[in-house]
Amino acid sequence: MNQRILDGMDAHHHHPHGTLSDRRLAWAIVINVLLTLVQIGAGVVSGSLGLIADALHNLSDAASMGIALLAQRIARRPADRLMTFGYQRAELVATLINAIALLLVGGYLLVEAVARFVSPQPVEGWPVVIVAGVALVIDTLTALIIAGGAKHSLNMRAAFLHNVSDALASVGVIVAGTLILLYGLTLADLVITVVISGYVIHQALGLVPRTVRLLMGAVPDDLEYDAIVAALRATPGVRGIHHLHVWSLDEHRRALEAHLVPDTDDLAAFEQLKQRVRAVLRERFNVEHATLEPCLADHEWVPIVRMPRPARGEHADRPAHRH
Repeated sequence: MNQRILDGMDAHHHHPHGTLSDRRLAWAIVINVLLTLVQIGAGVVSGSLGLIADALHNLSDAASMGIALLAQRIARRPADRLMTFGYQRAELVATLINAIALLLVGGYLLVEAVARFVSPQPVEGWPVVIVAGVALVIDTLTALIIAGGAKHSLNMRAAFLHNVSDALASVGVIVAGTLILLYGLTLADLVITVVISGYVIHQALGLVPRTVRLLMGAVPDDLEYDAIVAALRATPGVRGIHHLHVWSLDEHRRALEAHLVPDTDDLAAFEQLKQRVRAVLRERFNVEHATLEPCLADHEWVPIVRMPRPARGEHADRPAHRH
């Protein structure tokens, strides 16, 4: 590969901004794993399904942050001969994995709640309240640790929302434990379990559509295809446009390619036209990477490339190169 191609790869390399440091994310993972172990132990001893449900949710958060940490490290790798746009989509793959895992956890908790309703078991209130109180403190602390990265990353934002929901779930478990202590209302534990599982499933379903669209190269959510076409057609010097594609390279970068039919077949004029079109794309649609090809078309819209004739005697005996 020549130096020109390598320079192009360097230009496409993107350093993610505002990402959470690996050390802070690793500490958040350790804290959640330890909390999960304590909650599972207390849930087994007390017989609280709600506590076990909260523990599994915490475990899914720890796994989510572990995958996010791995994806974040992969995403920093520069573009190469295999991934010429870089590895930024690793975080989107991680998000999809986490969403599917959340759906599985939520479904499992619902099944367990139904089974426990059919065959009730005694639940001790004090262990539930004490451990849920500790979980509330730790979930809040973890959410504060990863809040800084949630502004710039779909993956980190998902982890942040999960920890906030964990804190809310811990509040629910405390309420259930209190009702059990005061009134012996063990049904409250099952109700809290269903609420937690429903919230987990709701969050997962909210992540999946956007993540899938990004991975499949859909038009970015905040852009309208027709608006882009109209803006390019309104650019002075553009007679027509076709073969327009726009997609997301990753969560933050957009790319576009199009065939432009210019008013003139002068290549120097087309270079100026490209600068005007790229300015429109950058300022109005936040598209930084645009590939624009000059194209004249016949009545069937088959591209015809018109190049200036060579000077007399200069390679005149060579046939025209055809693709």
